Amino acid sequence: MAKTDFDAIVVGSGPNGLSSAIALQQEGLSVLLVEAKSTIGGGLRSAELTLPGFTHDICSAIHPLALASPFFRTLPLDKHGLEYIQPPVAAAHPFDDGTTALLTPSLEETAKRLGEDGEIYRKQIGSLAKKLPVLATDILAPLKIPENIIDYSLFGLNALLPASLLVKRFSAEAAKGLWAGMAAHSMLPLSSLTTSAIGLVLMAAGHAYNWPIPKGGSQKIADSLASYFQSIGGKIETNFYVKSLEQLPSAKAILFDITPKQLLEIAGHTFSSIYKWQLERYRYGMGVFKVDWALAEPVPFTAKENLLAGTVHLGGSFKEIEFGEQEIWKGKHQDKPFVLLAQQSLFDSTRAPEGKHTLWGYCHVPAYSNKDMTNAIEKQIERFAPGFRERILARHVMNPAQMQEHNPNYIGGDINGGAIDWTQLFTRPALRWSPYRTSTKGLYICSASTPPGGGVHGMCGYHAAQRVLKDLF
Repeated sequence: MAKTDFDAIVVGSGPNGLSSAIALQQEGLSVLLVEAKSTIGGGLRSAELTLPGFTHDICSAIHPLALASPFFRTLPLDKHGLEYIQPPVAAAHPFDDGTTALLTPSLEETAKRLGEDGEIYRKQIGSLAKKLPVLATDILAPLKIPENIIDYSLFGLNALLPASLLVKRFSAEAAKGLWAGMAAHSMLPLSSLTTSAIGLVLMAAGHAYNWPIPKGGSQKIADSLASYFQSIGGKIETNFYVKSLEQLPSAKAILFDITPKQLLEIAGHTFSSIYKWQLERYRYGMGVFKVDWALAEPVPFTAKENLLAGTVHLGGSFKEIEFGEQEIWKGKHQDKPFVLLAQQSLFDSTRAPEGKHTLWGYCHVPAYSNKDMTNAIEKQIERFAPGFRERILARHVMNPAQMQEHNPNYIGGDINGGAIDWTQLFTRPALRWSPYRTSTKGLYICSASTPPGGGVHGMCGYHAAQRVLKDLF
């Protein structure tokens, strides 16, 4: 590639890399986005992993925060090919007795189904759901004085709690189990501080925006972001694997949509000793073991209401999920893991041949695990959907090593870009005045290893871009 001067270069084309590139290009700068793979997207990629005609999401599948993102909401992505599908139910959580708890777009319907816990749920989630469109600017941001200080403070008091403490406000297993599935998205022991933050935001997002499914696959989100970026003058180059700074054209700012591990390999020699020391101490979390299935028919759930849900959490009671996640954190595998399923083809006919279906699922495992969890995952599905295995046409599996091979940001299979416990919630990747600046002038980090962390919302990239604009332009 010929050496060309740019105002900014962004390395990595995940949702945060694309967002930072767009935010800078919108200010009239010249921006180059480079991607190591032949296709853009990072965690937003889709492919025929099993059989011809079956489109599977390789990593992210359902996007509770995509419509909640203050930055994404400003972009005309619908004019660049992005269409969201809203399932009737955001998420379902079945139990062994054949019942299921549902997170529906309606707060009242969800609360009513929770019976004796309905009023508590309404009080706990209702205000946050109503105010989420405004509060998202504070929640999906680095540590700062909130714009909505009173409402944010009320949220923060609950968000800091361990999920295992907040669950005590509920009486019945339906609400407790539903809460466990939400909080377990944190990929932390449910006794950890701040695990309630993840659960509260996901539940509120379900009522404020539902949990949307991009028609045609998660790749469509990346494609629409890239299309818009190029429409305003941005440049993209794929098959450009950055291993050293010397490979890049000259630029005033370089932003890295990568984790501290890769950043050290590329630019560590330029960093101060204290910043380098901090990055070396950065901690990654649990890994994931993922399976995609091509199915002859839909999953035969005992509770048919689960077929209305885009996402299904399998794990039974709060205590069962709490125990399992704690043991995984300690490095132990589980025979009955907490499983996250997505059934996109029930609502998106483009995902599979007529009459056939796709299924996406994963469980948490210890980092760098090489244990095959396929049987354990399928047994959990069979537990709530007897006869499931008879409908499998093909499957594709990815262990933590294969997840990292697919996306180098998934260190040890960690799809969150690092543990999101209280010590790294706002100080990721290092304790600095701005988490997006490195110690080297002109070099920035904009990945999920910066606040507000994992999820398809692009806000890490957006805030990094704002830092660059303030510093250099």
